[in-house]
Amino acid sequence: MFESIGLNKPVLALSVARMADALGNSILIVIIPIYISKLPKQYFHMALPVLVGLLISAYGLINSLLQPFAGAISDRLNKRKLLIQIGLAIIGVSTILFIYAGNFLSLFLLRSLQGVGVALTIPASLSLMSAITEKRTRGGSMGIYSTFRMIGFSIGPVIGGYLLTRYGFNTAFVVGAIFVALAMIMVQAWVRDVEDEEPAETDPKSIKSRFRIFDLSLLNSGILSASLATFLMAAAFSMVVTLENEFNARLDITAFGFGVAFSMLMVGRLVTQIPLGHYSDKVGRKVVLLGGLLLMAPATALLGEVTALWQLIVLRILQGVAAGAIAAPAFAVGADLSKSGGAGRQMSVITMGFGLGIALGPLLAGVLAVIAFEVPFFTLAVLLIIGALVVYRYMPETITGGHVVFSESGRRMVSKT
Repeated sequence: MFESIGLNKPVLALSVARMADALGNSILIVIIPIYISKLPKQYFHMALPVLVGLLISAYGLINSLLQPFAGAISDRLNKRKLLIQIGLAIIGVSTILFIYAGNFLSLFLLRSLQGVGVALTIPASLSLMSAITEKRTRGGSMGIYSTFRMIGFSIGPVIGGYLLTRYGFNTAFVVGAIFVALAMIMVQAWVRDVEDEEPAETDPKSIKSRFRIFDLSLLNSGILSASLATFLMAAAFSMVVTLENEFNARLDITAFGFGVAFSMLMVGRLVTQIPLGHYSDKVGRKVVLLGGLLLMAPATALLGEVTALWQLIVLRILQGVAAGAIAAPAFAVGADLSKSGGAGRQMSVITMGFGLGIALGPLLAGVLAVIAFEVPFFTLAVLLIIGALVVYRYMPETITGGHVVFSESGRRMVSKT
């Protein structure tokens, strides 16, 4: 029964590994502001919010910008499982080392190191996901993968806050590292590496392509339009963070009320992510993704018009449903269209789009809100509609009625224990 929706041991192991790094990251998001305030003011003499912003942004930007290089390393070495384990080990060790961080500079370096670890893990994981999943159930598999990530991101702050309040900083760091270690054990036990077959010696073009970091031949219209969709999705649901104070004042709510509304996106996505991913296996990736973009547009635009907390909650739930309809089909399309020897680089383009959306969405909101509170939401709604037009025009449909309609030429895989 579970295999019919794309769930098996390797998918579960990779999904748990992604959940572990998301959980560790979200634990630190809660702890970082308090931890920085207790460190000696050395090297950097700036306001606390600026230091917190630098630390959080460093992780996101390094993670996003290094993913194409990590994808190239994955394709070149042809050892996905090894790279996943190295990335997880870096995340785990750097989390433990937070215990010994004595100033902001050391904290910044450790946070950057975590970004490197995640950058190594994500392209290799998705490249391996594309190899171990079947096209007929790949949407469901990607939905499971994304859902586990959202679970980690959602429960991390709760766990981090409890551990910090009850036991202190060090315990929170140790627990975060333990989750990463458990993920490494599951990957080692349940995941069999899948490598691309080496190109024939008589095919110098394929050999040369494998050793290019940036290969424009890998950037087809489907990959680029999927990357644009994940960028717009992430920007749409992350931009409200910048305007928390304005929402609180407009709606006469507290930080707790805003936090509840903010978390509703996770609820909407968790409930719908797997069913919508599985649905994309039946009716097609493109139609589900388009529906997500067209739902995200009005849900985002109306955020600028809310007058009550319940309205904000409803719109955040709708954004979560829309995100569920975008994420899994976008990753599945990338896997469907990936080529032998290039999957790591191709999947990294899509995940980089998501990371840049998370990083740039709040910045865009802050800049445009200077004009008026409603402007950033209407602007992004327009961009989402444009993104839907781009997807409609340029993204090929890889599944129709459960049947393959797009050839995966060059996709030759061999299994390794």
